[in-house]
Amino acid sequence: MKENEIKKIYKKKINQLIKHNQLYFQKNKPNISDADYDKLKREIFELEIKYKYLNDENSPRFSVGFAPSKHFKKEKHRIPMLSLSNTFDRNDLENFQKKIFNFLNIKNNIDLEYSVEPKIDGISASLTYLNGKLTHGLSRGDGKEGELITENLKTISDIPKEVADSDFPNDIDIRGEVFIKNNDFQKIEDKFANPRNAASGSLRQKNPEEVKKIPLNFIAYTYGYFKNNKFKKQSELIKSLKKWGFKTSEYNSVIKGVDNLIKNHEKFEKNRFKLDYDVDGLVYKLNDFSLQERLGFVANAPRWATAHKFSAENAFSKVVDIAIQVGRTGALTPVAKIKPVNVGGVIVSNATLHNEDEIKRKDIRIGDTVKIERAGDVIPHVISVDLSKRNKQSKKYFFPNQCPSCGSKIIKEYNSQTKKYDAVKRCTSEGYICEKMAIEKIKHFVSKEALNIDGLGKKVVENFWDLKLIRLPQHIFDLNYDKIEKLDGWGKLSVSNLKYAINKSKNITLDKFIFSLGIRHIGKENAKLISYYIKNIQNLTIISSNYNFDNFLNIDGIGETQINSLKKFFSNKTNTEVIKKLSKFINIIKDDINLDGKLNNKTFMITGKLSGVSRAEVKSLIEKNSGKILSSVTKKLNYLIVGDKPTTRKVTLAKDLKIQVVNQKEFEKMLN
Repeated sequence: MKENEIKKIYKKKINQLIKHNQLYFQKNKPNISDADYDKLKREIFELEIKYKYLNDENSPRFSVGFAPSKHFKKEKHRIPMLSLSNTFDRNDLENFQKKIFNFLNIKNNIDLEYSVEPKIDGISASLTYLNGKLTHGLSRGDGKEGELITENLKTISDIPKEVADSDFPNDIDIRGEVFIKNNDFQKIEDKFANPRNAASGSLRQKNPEEVKKIPLNFIAYTYGYFKNNKFKKQSELIKSLKKWGFKTSEYNSVIKGVDNLIKNHEKFEKNRFKLDYDVDGLVYKLNDFSLQERLGFVANAPRWATAHKFSAENAFSKVVDIAIQVGRTGALTPVAKIKPVNVGGVIVSNATLHNEDEIKRKDIRIGDTVKIERAGDVIPHVISVDLSKRNKQSKKYFFPNQCPSCGSKIIKEYNSQTKKYDAVKRCTSEGYICEKMAIEKIKHFVSKEALNIDGLGKKVVENFWDLKLIRLPQHIFDLNYDKIEKLDGWGKLSVSNLKYAINKSKNITLDKFIFSLGIRHIGKENAKLISYYIKNIQNLTIISSNYNFDNFLNIDGIGETQINSLKKFFSNKTNTEVIKKLSKFINIIKDDINLDGKLNNKTFMITGKLSGVSRAEVKSLIEKNSGKILSSVTKKLNYLIVGDKPTTRKVTLAKDLKIQVVNQKEFEKMLN
């Protein structure tokens, strides 16, 4: 069969899948059996495995359920609805608690008190109550804004439409989980893939009357926005939520110390299958709200909470091939292409092999029957080989000596801190020479955490690359829309939406822009620190190989590793040219921060050791109160906070520049 004929068959099956997904999740009118639906997905998988050139963003490999309906308006959450960090074992849990101790600068010989609750596998929702009445209901969305699904949420009997209790707040966002019980799901399982999809698909239906037919449940677990929170503990809030008429988990508890958390986790995991709904772990929150307030958030998650996932689920499958993926920083990751298998309710066709050493240690070969493990939302990985099923003619797998994408030399870098070579091999090409690296860099550039260009998903980027519409990030702002409009799956409306998303992305904060460049070791927090120092995009454009990178040592939090990465990045002419080109399109805007804080428009720097608090907490406190952290002593600095054993040079320079030098007590008075 010719390639174009195979592509036609494949596209036809993809279109059938799209149609059935729409019927399942948007119109609630399925017209094929679950068995036939699964058969269609398997046929698509088999075609993709057999013919490597086949791919589509609507493939079941890349999607679960169906995309949110554009029928719903989007609205910003008043307080971001962020995700949780994950822990899997005692070591992870101890590290989580250690970070809390370090941030709060407290001794680690005390048992912290945690509010514990089951992590229900459902869909998060936020409910806004004004003067006791439910006025808004939002899905989680991307954490910053969600879909306005008020009328659909009102159909759930567990959600009070009005709360008459005298001590119920006048203005509050109640957060919780929408889910369906397993017994109820059995009655409708011909319509949905699993209980979670049932909850998600139901809430995204246009007609609330159709949603009403689905037996959805809601459990409240915390608040979002709450102007005058008088509760001291999470456990007190849970009691009040129940008193106000909200359903809460009967398994909520308060537990002290890691040892007791582990014991409770083991006990709960053994009994979780007795529950009538899916639970994939336990959530731990510091019970003390004042400690939660002090700890605050990192970029995507609270510092004071974590999800302790249950043990991984396993399945056996056959290794069809071993592919080498090249990441945006040049890291070469081996991936086992496996015969599609169901692992914990998810169809898996790829499993990471981590690195060359891992393949050698486990002696993984093409054709082997292997054990696949998947824990929560962690990428599935191969944990062992069933040697009894190994073909005697099988051969050892040898890692390539050159980059499979561009042919460049690959190396293991020496880590000066650990005094060891890294486990990961990397492509040594720079800039955008390596095709695979370039594509991954562009994917990162347009991702939600960076420019957040809706409509430029991973598959679209790959398609535009193949069509030579994009080769460098700046090409995104000069696309041939006439050509795109004629492509399969595109039209005037979708092109118009893409134009809008691209134009919207041009307005971005400096830290996000720096992060979008995909510089190795420069994550969100480091990008923010660098943005304070760089100040504007024009200063970024003049950095080159001739720049004195030792200047970055003035930035508190930037070390040798980050500086070496910056040196390497800016020594490449293509990278510097990309920044110059992008600066013509990008409009740098100010951070979206609270301007009502007591330290608004004030700049601070810390030197020396502080008493009773960590530097990290003080920095977080300054930012919460609308202040700004500077990385060096300049005329733009308002206050130098001096602790024990400060850097004499910094204090002297501050006095010379007539910058106000304050001690810790004086700084604390500024907040009162």
